[in-house]
Amino acid sequence: MREETEIKIGAVYPFTGPLANVGEDIRQAINLAVDIVNNQYDLPLPLARTIGLPLLKNQKIKVIYKDSKGIPAIGREEAERLIGKEKVVALIGSYQSSVTLQASSIAEAKKVPFLTPEASAPSLTERNFQYFFRTAPNDHLYTNLFLELFHFLRYKGIDITNYAILTEDSIFGLEAAAIENNLIRKFSGELVDLEMYTPPTTSLMDELISIRNSNAQVVFGHQFLSDAIQVVQNLKTLNWFPEGFVVQDAGYTIPKFLEVVGEDSNYIISRVAWALGLGRVKPIVTKINELYRSRYNEDMNETNARSFTGLLVLADAINRAGSINRDKIRRALRHTNIPGNHLIMPWQGVRFDSNGQNILADALLAQIINQQYKIIWPLSVAETKVIWPAPSWEKR
Repeated sequence: MREETEIKIGAVYPFTGPLANVGEDIRQAINLAVDIVNNQYDLPLPLARTIGLPLLKNQKIKVIYKDSKGIPAIGREEAERLIGKEKVVALIGSYQSSVTLQASSIAEAKKVPFLTPEASAPSLTERNFQYFFRTAPNDHLYTNLFLELFHFLRYKGIDITNYAILTEDSIFGLEAAAIENNLIRKFSGELVDLEMYTPPTTSLMDELISIRNSNAQVVFGHQFLSDAIQVVQNLKTLNWFPEGFVVQDAGYTIPKFLEVVGEDSNYIISRVAWALGLGRVKPIVTKINELYRSRYNEDMNETNARSFTGLLVLADAINRAGSINRDKIRRALRHTNIPGNHLIMPWQGVRFDSNGQNILADALLAQIINQQYKIIWPLSVAETKVIWPAPSWEKR
C-alpha cells in the first residue's frame, strides 16, 4: 500500500443553497492558508517560513471539502463521512452555529478534533467536549463591545433607553438575544420589543412595524444573508431607521450583502472579528490581503479572515503533535500558545481554556460608511468616529 504523502483535514461548509457565497469565500481563504503552510513565505505566520509540516517530515496538508448546504443534519452526515471514509485527522467548520453543533457532536463521539473559526454561540464551548475548539470570540464577548459603546455614548450625553431585538430562531439567534437582553438590563435599559421568526422569510415587514411602533431607539439584528437583505429593504419601504441598528455579524458583513443593498447599508453597526482597516496598525493584515486579492481579485472579509486563521492554528497543532494520531493532535491544541503578532487578527493570541475557547480572542465594532466597514471601536484602533444617531432615509 502506498504511504500517504498528504495529511488530510476535513472542512464542512455551505457550498450550495442560500449561503453558498459565504462557503466559497471561506474556501478561498482556507486554500490561501493551505498554500502558506505547504510552501515557503517570508511572513510572520505559523508555518509560513517552512515547507509543509517540518515535524512531520515536511508533509503537506490537504483540505477535503464537504457541502453542508447550510442544513445541520447534512453537516453531521458529511462530518461522519470525512471521519469514516476519508480518514481525516481533524475537522474545521462550519460557519453556522446550528451546523457546527451537529458536525462537532459526531466528531466528539468519534474522538476527532474539531475546530470552529466562525460559529459564535456560547453553548458550543459549554458542552464539556474534549475535542472541540473555537479560535474566535463567542457572543458574550461580542455583545459586551456594544455595551461599551453605549456607555461611551451615554458619557457623550446621548440617552439610550429603549431597545428591541429582531432574531431568527436558530441557536445563534436565540443565544445572542438572551445575552443582549441580559446586557440591556445591566445598562438600565428596557427591552420594548422582541420579534422572533423562522427563516427563510419573504418579508419581515410585520416584525419591523411592531418594533417601530415600540419606539425602540436601538435594534439588535441577527440575520443571515437573505434575511439581512430583507431587513434593509423593509426598513427603507417603511421609511424608518432606528437611531442605532446594531447587528451580530452573520449576513451583514459578507461582500454579497453590500453588493445587493448598496448605499442603503450605510450606518449599520456590526461586531466583527477582523477588519481591513487593521492594516494601519498591523501591517501583516495588508500583506495577507494583498496575497488574497492577487488570487481572487477581491478583498478578504470579516468571515473568511477567521477561517484563514483557524486553518493556520489547526495546522500548527498537527505539526506540534508530530503525528496524525487524533488524540495527540487534541493534546497539541490544548497546549496552543500563538502570540498575537503571529496572526492577522486583533487578538492577543490563541490559547484555549479547558472548554476549548480561545481566551485571548478579541473583537471590534465596525460601522458601514460609504459602503465600507470602518472600525469605530475600540477607540485605540478606530478609523473614524461613530455616526449616531443614524440619519433618516431623507437625509442620506
